[in-house]
Amino acid sequence: MATDQPDDLDRTAAIAMYREYAATLPAPPLEEPAVEKFGDSASLADELIGLVLAGTKRATAALVVDFLDDDQPLPRIGGHWIACDGSGAPRCVLETTELRLGPLHSVDDAFAWDEGEDDRTRDSWLREHERYFRRTLPPRGRTWADDLEVVFERFRVVWPPEVTD
Repeated sequence: MATDQPDDLDRTAAIAMYREYAATLPAPPLEEPAVEKFGDSASLADELIGLVLAGTKRATAALVVDFLDDDQPLPRIGGHWIACDGSGAPRCVLETTELRLGPLHSVDDAFAWDEGEDDRTRDSWLREHERYFRRTLPPRGRTWADDLEVVFERFRVVWPPEVTD
């Protein structure tokens, strides 16, 4: 989850995309979905959304404190969110299918594989995610600690139809 300013994301287009998806459901969801980017830069957001659209990335991880600092609720199973590219344009609607909280080192091989990044091993996942969190915490006035809780989230792509699971 990127820590972008609200105007970095095209929320109008994102909600329009979500309404298009919701109109295909027998009972449209009542939720207002989150609008997010992966990563902390436009280039990383583009790289990661590319993995999602290619079908490689079906999981993500974020620190619980990031949600708390942004006054956002934690994801919930069955909840939706709109993933944007590096320019803030919405690219797809995701549905959360699985959640788990735990420290970074509790990640398993299967989750690292499902995140689809780097060489998809647990070792590279741990190395890169700790590096990412150590980089993104100081601007929020926080410091890395091994016991920080991580939200391990699996998702599926539900819209647009050409990239759904």
